Parts: sequence; C-alpha cells; structure tokens
Amino acid sequence: MRRPPARRLWATGATMALAATIGLGALAIPSAQAATGPATGYAASNGGTTGGAGGQTVRATTGTAIHAALCNRASSSTPIIIEVQGTINHGNTTKVSGPSCNTAAGVIELKQISNVTLVGVGSGAVFDQLGIHIRESSNIIIQNVTVKNVKKSGSPISNGGDAISMESDVRNVWVDHATLEASGGESEGYDGLFDMKANTQYVTLSYSILRNSGRGGLIGSSESDRSNGFVTFHHNLYENLDSRTPLLRGGIAHMYNNHYVDLNESGINSRAGAKAKVENNYFEDSKDVLGTFYTSEAGTWQVAGNVFDNVTWSSRSGDYNPAGPNPTSTTTVSIPYSYTLDGASCVPSIVRATAGAGTGLKVSDGSCSPTTPNPTPDPTDEPTGEPSTPPAPGGTNLSLGAGADGSGKGGGTSYGDAIDGDLSTYWSPSSSTGRISVKWSSATTVSTLVVREATGATGRIGAWRVVNNDTGAVLKTGTGAGTISFPSTSLKKINFEITSSSATPRIAELETYK
Repeated sequence: MRRPPARRLWATGATMALAATIGLGALAIPSAQAATGPATGYAASNGGTTGGAGGQTVRATTGTAIHAALCNRASSSTPIIIEVQGTINHGNTTKVSGPSCNTAAGVIELKQISNVTLVGVGSGAVFDQLGIHIRESSNIIIQNVTVKNVKKSGSPISNGGDAISMESDVRNVWVDHATLEASGGESEGYDGLFDMKANTQYVTLSYSILRNSGRGGLIGSSESDRSNGFVTFHHNLYENLDSRTPLLRGGIAHMYNNHYVDLNESGINSRAGAKAKVENNYFEDSKDVLGTFYTSEAGTWQVAGNVFDNVTWSSRSGDYNPAGPNPTSTTTVSIPYSYTLDGASCVPSIVRATAGAGTGLKVSDGSCSPTTPNPTPDPTDEPTGEPSTPPAPGGTNLSLGAGADGSGKGGGTSYGDAIDGDLSTYWSPSSSTGRISVKWSSATTVSTLVVREATGATGRIGAWRVVNNDTGAVLKTGTGAGTISFPSTSLKKINFEITSSSATPRIAELETYK
C-alpha cells in the first residue's frame, strides 16, 4: 500500500529520526568547484546572471568574513567570488561597515550590491539558523550551500524566518544546488524557505532541495504586490511541505522537471492574475498540488506532461479551487529562453541524483542521466589537517634573510618563525587578530605575498589588510590565506594585518616576492 499524503514529520515520532539524518555527518559536503555557469532559466535573461565572474576569489569561514569580503571591495559593484567553508551562525556573523557594503549582525546581508557569487567549497558551507537576505541588489549567484532552521520567533531569529529572501528591486539571482530546510511550520517559529517580494524579477532556483517546512516560498507578499515574476524552478525536490511550492501573486513562473512529494495541504498556488507554466513535473503522495487557494482573485496555469502519482484532490469550495482531479490549461505562457525537458517519469531519479548541496554540482544531460560539469580547479582546497601550500610565484622568497616584527605573539611562537622557510614552525598573534610584518634594511620591491597557515589551523584567517608600513597605504584587502597580488611597491616594511578570524590564526610562512 502506498503512503498516504499529508504527513508532517515534525509533528510525529519521526522527528528524532529526521534529526539524526540531518546531523553534522549528513550535512558534510564533499569538495566542490567554484560556481559554474551559465545560469539557466529566467536568470539567464535580462542581460544574464554571472555573479562575481572575473573578480577576486576569497575564502570565508565565518559570516563576519563574508561581510568583510563585501566591504573590502573597491565599490559595491566590484565583482567578487566568496568561497564559503564551515558553519556560519549567529556566533560568527557580525556587522561590518564600509563604503561598498550595508551589512547587519545575525543575517548574511547582500544589500545594495551587485556582481557577487557565494559558493560552498571544501568540506561544505552550512548556514545554521542564519538566513541570507538579498535587498536592492542584482547579479547574485548562491550555490552549493545548506541553509537550515531559520526562525522568525523563538531564539535565535534571523531574516524574518526565511532561509533565502529577496525584496525591493532585486534583479537576476541564480540559486543553484542549495539545500533549504526547516524543522516545522509557523507554530514552530519558521516562515518561508525561498521568498521574493517588492519588485523581484529574473530569478532561477535549480537543482535544489526544499523540505520539512510549513511554507516552501512565495512570489509577492500580498495580493497587491504584483511587480514580481519571471522566475524559473527546475530540477528541484519539494518534500514534506504544507503549502506554497510556490505561492505566486501576479507575474510569470515556469516550473519544469521538479519532484513534489508529500505536499500536505496544497502545492503550486497561482493567484492574483499570475501565470504558471507547469510541465514535466512529478507529483507524488500529495494533496491539491495545483490551483488557486485561499483567495477569490484567481491565477492561471498551462499544464503539460506532468505525472500525478497518488495525488488526492479536494472539492472546489468558495476561495479554495484545486485544478484537479484532471488539470487542464487555463492560459498559455511563452517562455523566452531555450531549455531541454527530461521525461516526467524519470524526474524522481534525476532529481535525487542531482539536487541539493554536496552533489558535486551534477546536472541533467537532458536524457535523464546526471553529468558533472567540467570542473573549475579550486586552488585553495587542501586536505584536512595539512598546511596551506599555495604554489609559490617565480623568483626568490624575499622574506628569507629579512627581519620580522608584529603586534604581539602567542606563547611559544616568534615573528621569525613565519619567515624561516620551515612549515613546521609558526607565528601566532596573542589574540584572534594581529599584525605580522616583514622588513628590510633598504627599499625592496614587492608585488606578492603568500600566506601559508600551519598544520591543523587552515581556514582560520578571516579578513585581512596588506599595508605599506612606510606610507600607511592599503595595498590589498581580502579574506583567507593564499596568494595575494598587488601593484609592485618599493618599501622597507610590509604589514599583514588580520582583522577577523574563526580561531587564533597560525601563520607558518609569510613569503614575499618581487
């Protein structure tokens, strides 16, 4: 016998089993590439969505470091790729100020900015009880991340209870291979997983998982908020949700090759003049998966090629109008971009193989088979516990034979340990931040620093500045260890200033090159 629809795991004895399956082990994400493209669906329209392509790549292991990377850019539109690794939570996410950012504590704030990629790498990126808020921004890519248990009530709260939200003149956002999940509905303190409102347009959600929540997401905050739309949803898994997969008020949305399973109350809710193109999806063990619900202001839909497997339909009554039991089209929707449909019968298997964070960014090849995009090497990934060893630039390491000083040193360490050519020794500041400097007796031309972290301490360095000590000029800002290049500068002393970290840093070597 098939399972009945309308089950809520958070309200049954299965809750503890579910918690076990989404524990730390289950959330570990294998090594991943940087964001791949091009964007698909409506995110590819309106000039396209490229995120931070062509900009500096930095590594962040805290929310504060993410904010610092945004704030350290030359302008709010300077392209940047932020590689995120580790758990991002309230304890490590504070407000950072600067002319190129507008951030806040307790939320990842992508506000009044553009040209940014946020991508999970290495052992994974988990935003734990911490939402991602996009406001008055454009050209944003979010890829290969898990966002879980974001609350609007209780403690801690973040982002109005939404995992990812967009509002106020947002354009061109691509969210890909993400896992968005809660542990209950509104009564447990959660809101939506993927919300758009107040003039948000040209968005794609692809190869992602939305599960275990009362609300999947909405497009439009009220019946009068109809300026949103041009949104594509494809190859996503919607599982154990009460409603809103999504709720669409006005605008146009395209849903294809998604797997909907255990929708407990209702599914795609097209209302207030909205148009939804719904094709080659697989609806399973669910109730009222398409229609206009809880309003007298109807929406419309075009349906084709969908599979309805053990779907139950309620009778139409008042403002509750399911499209079934035999859904037929009530409008036509013209799609301006090219796309390839998988057959609906294979959607459960292809979505299971490709959707969510930590799947290697696999996609469908259009014939129901997963394929891995050509990898973009991640030069800053390293095995757990190994020292950071970015390749050295050509030429001589000018730190060898030079002098060193700094702002302070932790017990048992010395400044000289960072310039001795020995990866088994290191300098550590006396607190979570600090400065170490390389100095020469006469002016020396430098254009590159290589920062190597010690064994067992990789990924600790957050935001930093490289400063010409002779003049006080800031030569470069960024986050994470690795190779740092800047315009050739003649100086006697160069400072590497660590302004944030996830734990006390340990620098095995601070190399300098001409």
